[in-house]
Amino acid sequence: MNLWKTYHNARSVQDALQALNTAPGDVNLIAGGTDLLLDLQQGRHAPVHTLVDVTAIPEMTALEIRSGELFIGAAVPHSRITQSELVCQHAAALATACGLIGGPQVRNTATLGGNVAHALPAADGTIALVALDAQAVIASSSGTRRVPMEELFLGPGQSALEPRRELLVGFYQPLKGMHQASAFKRVMRPQGVAIAILNAAVWLQREGDTIAAARIAMGPSGPVPRRLRQAEETLRGQVFGTAAIQAGIEAVQAEASFRTSRHRATKEYRHQMAGVLLEDTLNMAWQSAGITGE
Repeated sequence: MNLWKTYHNARSVQDALQALNTAPGDVNLIAGGTDLLLDLQQGRHAPVHTLVDVTAIPEMTALEIRSGELFIGAAVPHSRITQSELVCQHAAALATACGLIGGPQVRNTATLGGNVAHALPAADGTIALVALDAQAVIASSSGTRRVPMEELFLGPGQSALEPRRELLVGFYQPLKGMHQASAFKRVMRPQGVAIAILNAAVWLQREGDTIAAARIAMGPSGPVPRRLRQAEETLRGQVFGTAAIQAGIEAVQAEASFRTSRHRATKEYRHQMAGVLLEDTLNMAWQSAGITGE
């Protein structure tokens, strides 16, 4: 049984959009395909008429500084992100997160855009991008626009993108400034299954001994990836130390909405581990932000 009839190698964003718009039957984008091909083979996804491959589109495989921002194309694989000096310098949380996704073969193939487009509330790359204040670049026949990461998601596994009319091109994020840093940590099953029980990404800016600003994302802390803004506000302006960290932990535990998953962990376990992860990521980011020259 054929899983698709037509395989289209798009050469530009407009080429991909045209293929999406004109395919006579069901159509899907493919980049790494590490989830899609398995779903097709194992019957979890209905056969499609056309697959549109975006891995040859220069805009979607770019990783560079543009006009004072870091741009990462949606078709850039996780291994390249992890190994990039630019990403390690300006988005340490994302470099760490992408290095934890799957195994080496998966990371060499799977892409950042695929991680985001799946709209899972605990996707490692997505959680890091949310904390880094990234914006997604969306292309359609009417042009391109930039949207905050949190606007991409409608619910668990539900993307706000229109599948036949819109294309996730890439991501912009601010460059790291003086005394700014980010960190990412996660808890996973001891059997080695490459899915997160809970993950956390933190970005912060320090001024002397004070947390001048913070961004926190934790997954899954609700039905969609999101920032925990009440916890961020709790930390802002506090002198870094045990009292500030404890206040942040209590704010996260009050704001997050954890649930029990029979395949991953109980609500109670996640509630407890949220404090451990927040403390670890805050300490990592704080120490990095204090390194001379950063």
